[in-house]
Amino acid sequence: MRDHPRKPRHTGADPHSDVWIGRATNRAQWVLAAAGAACLALGIQLAVTSDWASATAPLLMSVIGCVAAGLLMLFGTLAFVNVAVRVDGDALEVRCGHMGLPRRRILLTHVVGAEFAPQVTPRQWGGWGYRWRPDQGTAVVVRRGEGLVLRLGDGRTFTITVDDAEAGVQFIRERLHLSATGAPAGA
Repeated sequence: MRDHPRKPRHTGADPHSDVWIGRATNRAQWVLAAAGAACLALGIQLAVTSDWASATAPLLMSVIGCVAAGLLMLFGTLAFVNVAVRVDGDALEVRCGHMGLPRRRILLTHVVGAEFAPQVTPRQWGGWGYRWRPDQGTAVVVRRGEGLVLRLGDGRTFTITVDDAEAGVQFIRERLHLSATGAPAGA
């Protein structure tokens, strides 16, 4: 699904922009994707070149295991090689991977605060990907580095590792009319 906005897209660098777009990429995950492709290729090679007349059960288990592990590694890593964040006047939308799945849309009316996190690591969240921890909230972690932390009205948090997260925080605070401390302006 593609967005076809009526207004031209802007990045967060323009102080009068209507849309902020942030991205992050993890090139190290391409190594894991290559390992998944190798497992998949091994499973196919075993299926094509092996003698199926003897030891059918172990061979079948090997082929299925290699193909399944390869597909899981390949698609599991490609889904979180990159993330794109788009904040417009009414919502923040997060799309992961090249297909944009998984996707999450958070209305800005549900956001009560936005903070800049200078260092978010996969270790804090238990790995790469779409993560949930009861004590921390939900996160999309594609690499280590700076991140954007949203405080939602229901008490939960949503963290995203994204380049130029500080500009994204500032953009969201301007849309919500929050001061630099996260409190409503004038309060």
